[in-house]
Amino acid sequence: MRDANSRVDTGLIGFVRTFGIAGNSAKFGAIVPYASLYADGYVADEFRSRDTSGLVDPSFYLSINVFGAPALSAKEFSSYKQDTIIGFKLKVTAPYGDYDDDKLLNIGTNRWTIEPGLGLSKAIRSWTLETSIAAAFYTDNDDFDSGKTREQENIYSTQFHLTYSFPNTTWLAISTTYYTGGRTTIDNVINADLQENWRTGFTLAMPVDRNHSIKLYGSSGVSTRTGSNYDTLGLAWQYRWGGGF
Repeated sequence: MRDANSRVDTGLIGFVRTFGIAGNSAKFGAIVPYASLYADGYVADEFRSRDTSGLVDPSFYLSINVFGAPALSAKEFSSYKQDTIIGFKLKVTAPYGDYDDDKLLNIGTNRWTIEPGLGLSKAIRSWTLETSIAAAFYTDNDDFDSGKTREQENIYSTQFHLTYSFPNTTWLAISTTYYTGGRTTIDNVINADLQENWRTGFTLAMPVDRNHSIKLYGSSGVSTRTGSNYDTLGLAWQYRWGGGF
């Protein structure tokens, strides 16, 4: 594909439930996105376009803090002071998004994705330093572009975050992500699409009241080999309930 352009608008509904495992804090989450996609470009010297909308593959994750973050009640958490936290996360993305097997571009992926990760967080007064490493493993899409088999190698990533917490519980984070891998193969033909990219972004979270908050986030490519030269901007409304809130 050459001279390609695309725009994706996405909305999502997410749910998170916190609880304790062996005295450590943990949480389970589910994300169900909906998106509209428009893209055009030349494929084998033929101009093609795609305009569609529908459900994106939903994701489910479980994270467990194995050090430094015990399970606490709401009253206990109000006096908790973070020091060093180590945690593990497992995310699974299921192939339930909208997918047309005779289209080159789709909202759904028609494959499973499994992403384990390990993170470290260190608080220093109002600042928090965080880093994590992760890997993404993909099953094959055996019905790609009218019956072809598309395979993708693992993608390995690392992230760095610097967060400042304001006295009114507003916080601002500046983030950097590096990832590499992900070369694809279609019917045993290897594509020249190895990814090796840097991205940077920000997240600003602001409380509205005791239960509601607003989150603004964005990111942009810094240095790209392929597939990551795009910008994102998002706005989320969060509602928290239960546990004494």
